Amino acid sequence: MSARATEQVSARIAAVVIPFFLLAPAIWNGYPLLQWDTGGYLARWYEGYLVPSRSTVFGLYLHIGEGSGFWFNLLLQALATLWIIWLTLRALGLAQPFRVAAISLLLILTTALPWLASMLLTDIFAGLSVLALFLLILHGDKLLPTEKGGLFVFTAFAAASHSATLGVLTGLCVLALLAWPWLRTRMGLPALAFGASALVTGAAMLLAANYALSGQLAWTPGGYGVAFGRMMQDGIVARYLNDHCGQEQLKLCPYRNGLPATADEFLWGHSMFNTLGRFEGMEGEMGYIVTHSLKAYPLWQAEAALAATAQQLLAVATGEGANGWIPHTYGIIERYIPAELKAMRAAHQQHWDIDFPAINRLHVPVALASMLALLALLAHALSWHRLDDVTLLAATVSFALLGNAAICGVISGPHDRYGARMVWIATFTVLIALSRYFWNDPDDLEHDPEKCEAVFRKDHAQTIT
Repeated sequence: MSARATEQVSARIAAVVIPFFLLAPAIWNGYPLLQWDTGGYLARWYEGYLVPSRSTVFGLYLHIGEGSGFWFNLLLQALATLWIIWLTLRALGLAQPFRVAAISLLLILTTALPWLASMLLTDIFAGLSVLALFLLILHGDKLLPTEKGGLFVFTAFAAASHSATLGVLTGLCVLALLAWPWLRTRMGLPALAFGASALVTGAAMLLAANYALSGQLAWTPGGYGVAFGRMMQDGIVARYLNDHCGQEQLKLCPYRNGLPATADEFLWGHSMFNTLGRFEGMEGEMGYIVTHSLKAYPLWQAEAALAATAQQLLAVATGEGANGWIPHTYGIIERYIPAELKAMRAAHQQHWDIDFPAINRLHVPVALASMLALLALLAHALSWHRLDDVTLLAATVSFALLGNAAICGVISGPHDRYGARMVWIATFTVLIALSRYFWNDPDDLEHDPEKCEAVFRKDHAQTIT
């Protein structure tokens, strides 16, 4: 068999084996993995009204897969993951089947990636959308028109699936625009505009879905409520109430000395939030307290925001909210999709058989080490004034991690789930850098001008000798 034929066979095997391993947690579980928030997305099709922080676009996506027991959704997620990993490696000149398989399997073994791909949640699209936007803006000339179109649709969908994802991608576009004077030889304004237009399309997609399901041309609600919960957890809300309840008539004033300790307990537990009408009854007051406390305590707010961002960067454990106690999601499935009850109840997850603490003995150190290695990679590139494709990917991923930590930590408060869904792309970037360093390949040279120049100098010196 020729080398080309062998490579084609290897590629076909990888195209089957890698998605299988990506879905290994769900296959072992006997059912797609569920999370505390899954039920809120599933209910969007049936309830016909908007719920804070629950995208109708993602709800429609889940509804499409109900007839397959949601395995259709997982298959799409696994194939999209392999596709974007392969496109990224191809753009960097590293798309040999064995290398794609090796890097993919290392990600599957050491990061949250297979758990994200196996779960009915928006999180798998967060990291993938960063890679997709990177390809659209910096490597669009290496993509086929159908690939660019597919990445455009994928990025738009990811942006519509979660506001934090849209925020991270928007921040990356703004940074790219600011860096354009120094990157104009690597990044054209049309490519940047094309990537940004995917985010605009995603926003339009969300508004259209909200209108179609609820009759309201409105953004998904809940922003003030989530921010309020974080400020309450930091003690800012109690301080504001104590300072102003003598002059202002606020619904929370009678409860100011008995506020819950955490945002999750306030918003999703049995607290006075339920008594006062939840989001519908409290949205106005929560927005008022959020905006006025920003003016009243700017230094405290800044310190709390920095602390929350730092804590979020370190919160990277796999599996938050995916244990056996997720009553809301179970209740939604029982109420609206009773045909799924038998399979769902038989799954390992519902019997508390998933040992996430044991899994995180590996995942957390790998995640933290990957972020440190990412910083070392950037520091080395800066010291050598190196601006190759891997450096640009490392910078993109670093800013994405920082932006994700700032948006999620400051608005929602630090949660492991927000870090785990994004940090695997740091490990991916480090594996790419290690592959470039330890596994030289002639095909790499066209993607690395400095390596090409080094090889030329070496060959030239040998010729003279």
